[in-house]
Amino acid sequence: MAFLKAYWKLNEADQMRVDDECTKTRKRIVVIGISSVVLVLIAVSAIVGSSRGNERSHDGEESQTQSGMASIKAVCDITLYPDSCYSSMSPLANSTHIQPDELLKLAVLVAINELSKASTLMELKNCSELLDLALGHLNDSLSATYVDLKTIRFDDLVTWLSAAGTYQQTCIDGFQENVAGYLKKSTELTSNSLAIANGFSRITNSFKQKRRLMSLAAGNDDMPEWLPVKARKLLQNTTLPAGIKADLVVAQDGSGMYKNIFDALNAVPDKSLKRFVIYVKKGIYVENVRIEKFKWNVMMIGDGMDSTIVSGNLNVVDGTPTFSSATFAVFGKGFIARDMGFRNTAGASKHQAVALMSTADQSVFYRCRIDAFQDSLYTYSNRQFYRECNIYGTVDFIFGNSAVVFQNCNILPRRPLPGQQNTITAQGKFDPNQNTGISIQNCTIWPYGNLSGVQTFLGRPWKNYSTTVFINNMMAGLIDPTGWLPWVGTTAPDTIFYAEFANYGPGAVTKKRVTWKGLKFITSKQANKFSVKSFINGDKWINGTGVAYKLGL
Repeated sequence: MAFLKAYWKLNEADQMRVDDECTKTRKRIVVIGISSVVLVLIAVSAIVGSSRGNERSHDGEESQTQSGMASIKAVCDITLYPDSCYSSMSPLANSTHIQPDELLKLAVLVAINELSKASTLMELKNCSELLDLALGHLNDSLSATYVDLKTIRFDDLVTWLSAAGTYQQTCIDGFQENVAGYLKKSTELTSNSLAIANGFSRITNSFKQKRRLMSLAAGNDDMPEWLPVKARKLLQNTTLPAGIKADLVVAQDGSGMYKNIFDALNAVPDKSLKRFVIYVKKGIYVENVRIEKFKWNVMMIGDGMDSTIVSGNLNVVDGTPTFSSATFAVFGKGFIARDMGFRNTAGASKHQAVALMSTADQSVFYRCRIDAFQDSLYTYSNRQFYRECNIYGTVDFIFGNSAVVFQNCNILPRRPLPGQQNTITAQGKFDPNQNTGISIQNCTIWPYGNLSGVQTFLGRPWKNYSTTVFINNMMAGLIDPTGWLPWVGTTAPDTIFYAEFANYGPGAVTKKRVTWKGLKFITSKQANKFSVKSFINGDKWINGTGVAYKLGL
C-alpha cells in the first residue's frame, strides 16, 4: 500500500472518457429493461415451482436446452458487461435444466476465481490488502448463495458484492492505468454478479415481505442474535452498569488491564460470535488503531467524545495513502463505538488525513467525535449508522462508498486552506447496481469557527453514480446558494442521484440550486427509501444496539 496514491481526481480528458462511458451505460439500460421482463419469469418460476411432471421426451430436452440458453441470455443481458457474462456462464450452456440459483452461484464463483488469479500477480502486490478484503467479501457472498433462492438474504449479498467491487476500484483509482488492465476481468465479473443478485433481489422481495409479516404475526421480535442483552444495556447507560463488567479495561494511569488500545485488541478473541466489550478510560491515546477483519463484534466504550480520544497524524503529504492514514480504522464486522473521540491532527496543509475509517458491515458509532480537516470520515464500504456524532472537516470530509445513515448529528465545516472550498460529502458509487450512498437525516449543519469568505457546499460527485440525500436537516447560512459543486468542469454526470427533502434554515433555500439533471427535490415517499429501515436494513441489526434511532423519516 506504500505507493497507493490518494484518491483519483479526474482531469478534463478523463472526464470526457467518463462521459462516453455514461452514454454507453444509458444505451445498456434499454436492453436491461427488456431482459428484466424475462428474468422475472425465470425467478418467479423458480420461487413458485413448476407443476409439470417428470416425463420428458427428446423434443422436451431440446426445448429445455434452448430454454436454458435463454435463461443465460436473460441473466447476462441485465449486466453492464454481457460479453464477459456469456463467456463465464459457458459451463452451463448445454445444461438441460438451469436453476436461477445456479446462475447466481456461478457468477460469484467465476469472479472469485478471476480475482484469485489476479491477486497473485507481482504487478498488484501494492494492492494485496485491498484484494484480500475483496476476496473475503466475494467468499462471504458465495456462501450466502448456498440456500434456496427464496431464502437468500439479498440485502447482505448485494452489500458484500458492492464492497468487493469497491476494494478493487480503490486499487484501480490508486494506480490508474498501471493496474486497470490486470483487474479488468475481475471487476467486470464482480459487477456482473452484483447485477444478477440485484435483479433476483427485486423479484423475490415481495415474497420475503410476506414471510416477514407472517413472522411478526407469530410473535417474532426479529432481534439480532449477535447482540446479547448485556451489550444492549451497556449502550443504554451513561456509565458501565453495576454488575456488568467490561471484558477489558484500558487506562493510561495503570488502573486497567492495558495502557493502550493496541495491546487490548491483541487480547480480543478472533471471530467471536459474542459481544466483546472494551472500556477505554478518559485520556488522549496517541496511536493508530486497527480493528482487524477477524475481530468480530467488538464494542468500545469511552468516557465521552471529549474525554476518551484516539489521536494520530498520518497523512498523504508525508507519504501515507488515504486508505492507510486513518487514526482509527475498523475492518471487523459488528463493531460499535460509544462516547469516543477520533481525531487526525495533521492539519489542513497535509491534505487527505483520515480520523476514522470504517469498512465494517453493520457498524455503529454513537455519541462520537470525528475531528480532522480533509477526508475526516471515510465511510468506506458496507452498512453503517452514526447517531448523535460531531463531525468536523473541510474538503470531502464525509466520503466513501458505504450505505450509511447519519441521524441527529452535528456536521461542522471549519476553515480550510486559503483558496479552498468546503465540501461536506464526496460519495463514491461507481456501479448503478451498488446499494450504496450517504443519507443525512435530522442533523444540524453549522459552522465551526469563522467561515467568512469560505464557500461551503453539500457535496460533490466523486463517481458517476454518486448518491447523497439530505433529509429534514437544519442548514445554517454557510451553505452556498447553489448547494452542490462539480468534481471537475461546470456540471456533473447525469447519472448521479443528489436529493434534498424538507430541510430548513437559511442554507436550505433551493431556488438558486444547480440545475443538474441528477439533483432532485424529492417527495416523502422517495425520501423514505433512504431511511434506516429501507436503506441499510437497520430494523434487523440496529434494533439490538440500544442506540436511539428512527426507522423512517
